[in-house]
Amino acid sequence: MPKEETLTIGERFKVMRLVQVRYRQAGRAEKSKILDEMVHVTGLERKTVIRRLNGSCRRKVRRKQRGRSYGPDVDDALRVISEAHNHICAERLQPNLVEMATHLASHHELHLSPQLLEQLSRISVSTVRRILKRVGQDVPRRRRTSAFTANARSQIPMLRIPWDTDRPGACEVDLVHMCGYEASGEYVHILVMVDVATGWCEPAAMLGRSFRVMEDGFLRCLRRIPFPVREVHSDNGSEFFSAHLLSFWREQVRCPKLSLSRPYHKNDNRNVEQRNGALIRAWLGHDRLDTAEQTRTLNQLLDQLWLYFNFFQPVLRLRGKTWNGRRVQRLHDQARTPFHRVLGKDVLSAERIEEMAALRRRTNPRQLRRDLLVGLNDLFHLPPAQEGRSEDIYLTLLRHPTERRWASR
Repeated sequence: MPKEETLTIGERFKVMRLVQVRYRQAGRAEKSKILDEMVHVTGLERKTVIRRLNGSCRRKVRRKQRGRSYGPDVDDALRVISEAHNHICAERLQPNLVEMATHLASHHELHLSPQLLEQLSRISVSTVRRILKRVGQDVPRRRRTSAFTANARSQIPMLRIPWDTDRPGACEVDLVHMCGYEASGEYVHILVMVDVATGWCEPAAMLGRSFRVMEDGFLRCLRRIPFPVREVHSDNGSEFFSAHLLSFWREQVRCPKLSLSRPYHKNDNRNVEQRNGALIRAWLGHDRLDTAEQTRTLNQLLDQLWLYFNFFQPVLRLRGKTWNGRRVQRLHDQARTPFHRVLGKDVLSAERIEEMAALRRRTNPRQLRRDLLVGLNDLFHLPPAQEGRSEDIYLTLLRHPTERRWASR
């Protein structure tokens, strides 16, 4: 019997009560048929069904509640590990409990005993969810402050990156507007680049959407991303397909493939859209940022967020789809960090792997999260732009425009 069609405990007792009278009045041969049917319907052992039908088919009230399997040590450990992971869901947290507990213990954030480690290795997702729901009631909630031509566009194919692509380098890109409630004037945009195969995320802040700052934002992302970019997929925004930016991709970076989403198909850019909400908006909210100083401070903050997310935030990846008769059911693999997913793709040199592993070992994720919260507070205490005063975008660039191009032609 399919798992989703099995009976609950209450339904089993109800079915047995319905057939109990008929069973007691039946002969030997008919009783055997009834037992065969009940074993098939309820999934219980034959002797259990016999005992129930000959006795009481009422569910007894438990006289004594079961004790807890996990003590306060597990509660405290889950609280610390959940905080280090920025309170992600139990499905993403549970497969990484042992690894993160060991990592936090090396930074003296958690006292780890052999018994506690053994309990963390066997605790179920449901138990983690219940414990986090209980201990989370005492955690204070953080307040979230609140002429591209048709000819040039026609050169770019409209498609979507397949969800099951396994080779790193196919990246979706998008912009997050930090304009607050009024999209007027110049304000900060956050460029987000997400690799579909590994979930690796590259954010960069820019003041405005001109070619000069867009180029600078992509340079920041391309300097940090550990593997070659072989495809860039964006939405239909004109800022992504100006003539200068096309020249940047084709002649300087020499990206082999450019693509854009189909009109009115927002799920063509589904991976980066998810990061826009779950990562950028979750940390920065919707407040307006519109000065060069705020842009520089935000880029420093995004450098820390890049390290925190890619090295310490487990992500789920779709591994299959099935039709259960009513809807499409999506199946996901075990949650792993983008760093570990990149290691499993065999695209990095041994020196690069050791460099990234050393960076992860010497980073305390809990302290890094605390630094992020302090940085957010400092960012939103910076003064906004003053009316009648222009901002110098050159103060926000990674390099001065008079410098040599990032890559030779």
